[in-house]
Amino acid sequence: MSWEDCKKKRIVKHVSVDLDLINSLKITSKNKEISASMLKFDKRTYSSIVSLYYDSLRELLEAVVLSKGFKIYNHECYVYFISTILGDREFSYNFDAVRKIRNGLNYYGESLDLKDAEIVIADLKKLIAKARGFL
Repeated sequence: MSWEDCKKKRIVKHVSVDLDLINSLKITSKNKEISASMLKFDKRTYSSIVSLYYDSLRELLEAVVLSKGFKIYNHECYVYFISTILGDREFSYNFDAVRKIRNGLNYYGESLDLKDAEIVIADLKKLIAKARGFL
């Protein structure tokens, strides 16, 4: 798939920029980030922490997308938005990698060892900071 495929399949639509919604998404993102940081990191909580940080990132990306006049209806098309519209292939690749890990944890019963979970969480924190830079 590609950015153009996402648009043709109407997974991406043009919308009006909504500053109130963008600000709300930024607040919600920060709240999820704070919530994730409040959890004690261990084998029972790491997948929840990963999910919260991923949700924080995805909400920031939704704000970025909206600021560019788009609405995206699936997480995969964010990958193409980042590489095509923002022009950042490395960020796109890294987002796609954490997206797949998060999906594995949430939907397919996959697990990580604690060292790998720490790395994923550190990567998510870096991606969150990078996404904030686009706003």
